[in-house]
Amino acid sequence: MISEESKARFAKEVAKYPADQKQSAVMACLTIVQQELGYVSAESEQLVADYLGMPAIAVHEVTSFYNMYNQQPVGKYKLNVCTNLPCQLRDGGKAMAHLKEKLGVDNNQTTADGLFTLQQCECLGACADSPVMLVNDTTMCSFMSNDKLDQLVDGLRAAEVKS
Repeated sequence: MISEESKARFAKEVAKYPADQKQSAVMACLTIVQQELGYVSAESEQLVADYLGMPAIAVHEVTSFYNMYNQQPVGKYKLNVCTNLPCQLRDGGKAMAHLKEKLGVDNNQTTADGLFTLQQCECLGACADSPVMLVNDTTMCSFMSNDKLDQLVDGLRAAEVKS
């Protein structure tokens, strides 16, 4: 299911902890799985559980708690819009509504071309910069007006046409 290279990366992560605490590497191992497969399936949760010697449900609890882990395939660009109360009060909901309309998808859906998955997310810790969003779990975007949202989506689409 996963490559030998990923298993070697598991071993590197586990080595950071005392032998009796190897379960501490669960988040790192899930991240490695997602980097290789694009998401964390029930089968890969079981693989991580077996590797770390922990119950599969304990691994699933981690996967399902953090929205950075994709539990199903997602588009090339995962757009997480913060819709927690402070961001709602500063147009986070409006940003989400704009993206739903622009992309033609609802929350937790992927565009037909497979480019974009739109998701609500919990606090990103940048309430004063709202509306905020996270692209592919790594790039924070702040003060996302409708114009800036359009520029982001259009720019990502244009980059796909060039490649």
